[in-house]
Amino acid sequence: MAVLVAVAVLAIASPLRGGEQVSHDDAAQAERTELEAARDAKYAEIRDAEMDYRTAKLSEADWRGMDRQLRREAVALLHRLDELEPEP
Repeated sequence: MAVLVAVAVLAIASPLRGGEQVSHDDAAQAERTELEAARDAKYAEIRDAEMDYRTAKLSEADWRGMDRQLRREAVALLHRLDELEPEP
């Protein structure tokens, strides 16, 4: 009788345990999506800064400093993306 109850409990509880994996996968996917959006936004900032320099809205010194900082931030985002689990 105890074995039957144990099997029933395991059978009933198995979908609940699988839910933890799903929510972990959802969280990982949400983090990946957020980082990819941040990466794309950073690329746009780099392009905008270069356009501002080319249209003489930024001096070369200002643009170089801004470009260096933006690229550093983009590389950090890329490293964080690389550290995530691969997409299924």
